[in-house]
Amino acid sequence: MLFATQNTPRWLILTIDVLICLCSIFLAYLLRFNFKIPEIEIIYLPQVAAYMVFVRFVSFLLTKTYAGIVRYTSSSDSIKILLTILIGSVVFVITNILTYNSQLNKFYLPFSIIIIEFITTAFAMTAFRLLVKTAYLELLFPTREKRNVVIWGAGESGIITKRALDRDAGTKYKVLAIIDEDPAKIGKKLEGITIMGFDKLDQLLQRNDIAHVILSVQNLNPKKKQSIVDSCLAYNTKVLNVPPMIKWINGELSFKQIKRINIEDLLERDEIRLDVDKISHELADKTIMITGAAGSIGSELVRQISSFQPKRILLVDQAETPLYHIELEFSDKALSSKLEFIIADVCDEVRMKKIFEEFKPAIVYHAAAYKHVPMMENNACEAVRTNVEGTKILSDLSIAYNVDKFIMISSDKAVNPTNVMGASKRIAEIYTQSLNQLNKTRFITTRFGNVLGSNGSAIPLFRKQIENGGPITVTHPEVTRFFMTIPEACQLVLEAGSMGNGGEIFIFDMGQSVKIVDLAKKMVKLAGLSLGKDIQIVFTGLRPGEKLYEELLFDKENTLPTHHPQIMIAKVRENDKSEVNKNIDSLVSVLNEQDDLAIVKKMKEIVPEFKSQNSLYEKLDETS
Repeated sequence: MLFATQNTPRWLILTIDVLICLCSIFLAYLLRFNFKIPEIEIIYLPQVAAYMVFVRFVSFLLTKTYAGIVRYTSSSDSIKILLTILIGSVVFVITNILTYNSQLNKFYLPFSIIIIEFITTAFAMTAFRLLVKTAYLELLFPTREKRNVVIWGAGESGIITKRALDRDAGTKYKVLAIIDEDPAKIGKKLEGITIMGFDKLDQLLQRNDIAHVILSVQNLNPKKKQSIVDSCLAYNTKVLNVPPMIKWINGELSFKQIKRINIEDLLERDEIRLDVDKISHELADKTIMITGAAGSIGSELVRQISSFQPKRILLVDQAETPLYHIELEFSDKALSSKLEFIIADVCDEVRMKKIFEEFKPAIVYHAAAYKHVPMMENNACEAVRTNVEGTKILSDLSIAYNVDKFIMISSDKAVNPTNVMGASKRIAEIYTQSLNQLNKTRFITTRFGNVLGSNGSAIPLFRKQIENGGPITVTHPEVTRFFMTIPEACQLVLEAGSMGNGGEIFIFDMGQSVKIVDLAKKMVKLAGLSLGKDIQIVFTGLRPGEKLYEELLFDKENTLPTHHPQIMIAKVRENDKSEVNKNIDSLVSVLNEQDDLAIVKKMKEIVPEFKSQNSLYEKLDETS
């Protein structure tokens, strides 16, 4: 084990390199003269050899080719050796030119000797190091102990992934095959590894014990990615994902950066195409206010809006610590001078009026809201105070200070609401829509379902439960939800906001609804665990106000298309402004009584389709 744990002394490496050079010189002479060296050449051979070895020795000392750890030799070490030997050979050529004997028509060093010696020395020195490296790896990590890996993608990213694997984890893994869909590449070899078609993946997984399939292709089609993962999970093979190039360290991929694929990657959809010019015209050189700026949607809106060169972005939130984290995120960016971090409660009319008066925003994105269904079911007064009264305060101030557009972030739970949270969002929708009829400010509503990774969503909860060893808690075996990534939702919000003329409720194509229990099962498999053996799923029953299925439209609604295939306009009934004002004022006045039952009763009067489920407020539906 001494060979495996201690580095070879530098002087010994230098000595071996010099001996290699000496042997290469004699081999060059033997090859040049067909193993019959003329007597005249033998006479000069000792001094020629001494000179050449001296030049090589000095070049090795200057470039320190002997200083590297031989068992970790990399391609950069080989390039360094090649350049060093090339420099020495250039010196030999110059020597030849300077010492040419015109009378004898003779060079001190035959050019053929220089060429042959260059080739043999470069080959022998590199081969020596690779031989030592191979012996070390085989001694410490026998081939039979290596785990098989398959790389998806035979392009540039696939090559970089293989080299990163060889460099950083070649002791543990062996690339068994490379998968690609390009017919021109299938059947060929890439750095000695056979390239196979996608149809061979199941066969590979079935016949071999494969530890990982590494997805090296960037922007892989979501459906294809889902298919690959399903095939791998069937054979308990882990799927790893190569991060985008911008996340590589100093432009170089490290194997440690290649992480397990997560559930968010599998729920992604095709890239959204935005009307960038229109959005830029809408946002450039304007003051933008974002409420709830420290939340999942609000913070992503900040990131995306910042790329459209706004004059200023007002980040309004009452949560101090999350807002501080956003400030840290932008502290080293050029845009930081354009950001205003404002601690404020949207329900505080005096504070909000001061902000509007001082900064005069042109566009307001209203993302601040209470969204947790069971929590709001038990705190109806606060749900109405923030989601309804807070929205009313912001809307009225937007009119008073001539805001161009007010974009409200609503929820699919506002459709046929079964809970206080959803009903409060629907009332906020009704109010902002009614204001659009007579004022300069254009009020636009965007409505979508759950966003992946948002605070309080199922996925972070399941991930934490898996890390803690379970159990995973699911409310009901049949419960389904729509999911959308946070960046995707915000992109559609910007697109809808730019196309809105006022009064619209934009709904987003959320794709197919997902069964939550299936989501949990897939997360368990992605974590490399076995359901029922390593971790359990426990059904806890529907929570107060929770639906089995979410909706995006009312039963009596239909939709109108827009130029964007993933955005539609919901056709909803119009509400009389005076009646809406009367109802909202009446609802807000009940807040002072702190009577949740009275609050919910009034909400049901405003939103007749609000029917409580699994809630203490169901008795109000029975008496109506």
